[in-house]
Amino acid sequence: MNSKLNLFFALFLLVGGWSSAAAADEGSPLGLWATEKGDARIQVTQCGRALCGKVAWLREAIDPATGKPQTDDKNPDPALASRPMIGVQLFLGIVPSGPGTWTGHIYNGDDGKVYDGKVLLTGPRTLRVEGCVGAICGGENWTRLGGR
Repeated sequence: MNSKLNLFFALFLLVGGWSSAAAADEGSPLGLWATEKGDARIQVTQCGRALCGKVAWLREAIDPATGKPQTDDKNPDPALASRPMIGVQLFLGIVPSGPGTWTGHIYNGDDGKVYDGKVLLTGPRTLRVEGCVGAICGGENWTRLGGR
């Protein structure tokens, strides 16, 4: 009887895991996204309960002034200002806050600041990324590249 219970439990986990994966595919922000201007691509992955969003590609990966890879030179932390921009984590503690919505903080490499942020999956191919300072918010729509 124990082996039947174990078999049932294993099948339950298998079916439950499949249906969760199928549901995640339908409304998932995971994947590769192009920024609104198309100057960067961001890889969004799952990091435990949170979303991670890392710079995966830059249109201008080489700084024309130095001939070297672009760095996080706007970062106020001198220890981080020399790190390559490709690989920088933009989403910080972005966790689910409602259907198709995640909130936390977003690092802006253009000015080296961290903002209260929100990520909204507004369609299967559109991710709205917003940052706020107090009541003033701005954002852009990212476009999904390829499949998930």
